[in-house]
This record gives sequence, C-alpha cells and structure tokens, in this order.
Amino acid sequence: SHPEVVKAGKEALEKYGAGLSSVRFICGTQDIHKELEDNISKFHGRDDTILYASCFDANAGIFEILLGKEDAVFSDELNHASIIDGIRLCKAQKFRYLHKDMKDLESKLQSSNARIKLIATDGVFSMDGNVTPLPEICDLADKYQALVFVDECHATGFFGKTGRGTEEFFGLNNRVDIINSTLGKALGGAAGGYTTGPKELINLLRQRSRPYLFSNSVPPPVVGCANKVSLTCYFFVVFDFTYGVFRIRRKSSIQYRTFSNPNDKCRLATDMANEMLDRGIYVVGFSYPVVPKGKARIRVQISASHSFEDIDETVEAFKQIGKKFKVID
Repeated sequence: SHPEVVKAGKEALEKYGAGLSSVRFICGTQDIHKELEDNISKFHGRDDTILYASCFDANAGIFEILLGKEDAVFSDELNHASIIDGIRLCKAQKFRYLHKDMKDLESKLQSSNARIKLIATDGVFSMDGNVTPLPEICDLADKYQALVFVDECHATGFFGKTGRGTEEFFGLNNRVDIINSTLGKALGGAAGGYTTGPKELINLLRQRSRPYLFSNSVPPPVVGCANKVSLTCYFFVVFDFTYGVFRIRRKSSIQYRTFSNPNDKCRLATDMANEMLDRGIYVVGFSYPVVPKGKARIRVQISASHSFEDIDETVEAFKQIGKKFKVID
C-alpha cells in the first residue's frame, strides 16, 4: 500500500496493460519480467530465477520435473500445503519426517539409496511461526549427498539481517540449493511466486514446468509493484493462538500467555475470534484443513503500520476474552 509501490503498479498498467494475454514463452515476456527475475537472483545470490503466477504454482511445478522414480524426497510433516501437493505430483519415493526432528530425518536419509535425495522444508513455518533447523539440515545434506529445498514465503523480505530469509538468518552463505518464495507478502503484497537457484535448474523449469508453460505470465502491474519494492525489507509479525499457546512476536522478543487445552478447539477459536471482531480487532479463526486437526488457532496479521499500543490493546483483549471463555490458566 505504499504510495510509491501503488504508483509503480499504475505506471506498469498504463505502459503494458492489465495483462499480456499469453504465457511467457509465446508473447508474455516483457523487459520488466526479466528485470524482476534478475533482481530476485541478485537478492538471493543465485544464478537465475523463474517467475510463476504464485508460489503455489512454483511448488507445484518443481518436484515432478526434478525428481523421478529413482529419487527420494524428505519432507517436514508441517510443510505448507503447496509443498505437499507438489510432492504428490512427482514419482519419487516420499518420506515425511517429524517436525524439525533431525534424528528422524537422518534415519530416513540413511535408509534410502535413491539417486537424488531432496530435503524439502519451509524456512519459517506459516502457522506456528517457528524456524526450521536449517544448519543441521544442510549438514545432513552434505553427509548424505542430498539437495536442500526451502520455501521462504514466510521469511523473504523481513527475516534475516537484510530480509534474505532463513539462510541469511543462520549465516549459511548459499548452502541451500533451491529457494521458492512469493511476491504476495513483503515483495509487493499482490501475487506471484518464483524459484531461484542454479541456472541449469531454471533452464529445465522453463522448458518443462507445467504451471509456467501453461499459465499466463504475471500481470505487469504486479511485476511493476514488485520491482519498485526492489526487495526492500518490510516488518512483518504474526500472533498465533495455537495449541494452547498465545505467541506474540514483537521485533526480536517473544512473550508468552499460556492457555489450557479445551476439548473443542475449533469452536473455541471461532467464538473467540468473533468476540475480538466485536471489539473492532480483526482476527481470523483457523481450523482443519487449514491446520491439523486439534490445532485450531486465532491468527492476527500485523504490519509496520501498527503501533505497540495497538499490540498492547490486542493482547489485553485476548486476556479478557480468554478469561470470559475460561481458557486462561
């Protein structure tokens, strides 16, 4: 919503139109698309980048191209739905390891004699807001000659010292092989996604990735906005009322409010969210299938436009409503 970003979108709309009515390889590639791919590659320190209509498409388009029946993919059990769906499309052997459990991951890596081994994980997990143990994952990848794939949708643009995500946060210096991420959050907030990595992989995806080949190119206004952002970091934090814990991420500090575990978490999350809405605080109750069964929570989206006073007011509202529903210990 920054005025300069909105202006860039308007200028792209005037110059290129609302859309290009074509896929990239026919007549859907303009100079701004190549500019954005170059910007993203430089930002992540990778060879090349391929744009998609969304990161869901990016995740849907990579696994079946990269992995065959002789290969294996090792996926964190709490990975985003788009990663899960993308993995389903490939013919590789599929292993799901316990969330952030490196012993379980290593055990599964040891048991596989696959040609290509690919470890797939979110960088920051969207619902719980916790961070994958990426250094340990990279060490295991080196030990068992595996590749590392990280979905950075909930990290790019605001996590790490300069917003370059989980890899930068841990100081891993390009140890991740493949990064998928989105333009729909810090990088313009509209739509679009991408894969960035080795040039050979990106060339392969341009030739064979079905969501890329058979979807219209990202609309010029979206590309214009993302280019204007120029991959500048924006502050983003998340409240979660989840699995009995209310987590508040304020810059680098975390405060905890402990709740009891009610029998009907789904109904409780919905009722509490409605009470918050009645107080003029916009929150959304999440339940299955968006989150696993028994892990309903209330999600609050916070932007840099919110003050600490806004956060304090929200916390106080949660405390009062929590007492009303008798879920605060």
